[in-house]
Amino acid sequence: MGKMTKLNVYLNFQGNAEEAFKFYQSIFGGEFTSVVRFKDMPIPGMSLPQKDENKMMHIALPVDNDVIMASDVPEASGRKLHQGNNIFLSLHPESKEEADRFFNGLSAGGKIEMPMAKQAWGDYYGSLTDKFGIGWMVNFATPKPG
Repeated sequence: MGKMTKLNVYLNFQGNAEEAFKFYQSIFGGEFTSVVRFKDMPIPGMSLPQKDENKMMHIALPVDNDVIMASDVPEASGRKLHQGNNIFLSLHPESKEEADRFFNGLSAGGKIEMPMAKQAWGDYYGSLTDKFGIGWMVNFATPKPG
């Protein structure tokens, strides 16, 4: 098995991700490494009501050598959150091939939520629920031209 870059926890909230992360920041300290609101990066095909434009599309807070990340899941996304689908494990492999291998292996017998594909933020990403009901996100950060 290849060396995995990171395995992080990814949380989903029903509109209060920013409030939750300010709370976590008050406990763990540190600075947010990412704060992206839905209005900053519209999702093709998803029409958000104005009340959701300032909700979190992605927020990240380093905790020691790890990172907790989250997003809000607006009703316009078509997903309803409940205990059990609001926490994901987020894999960050070192290659596109490794991302596909992890995704294909984990999705066997499970349910693909979003197939692996290049996303609006530039990364190669997909999400799924495995056959045991565990949510996974696989995100290969496409190398940026240097």
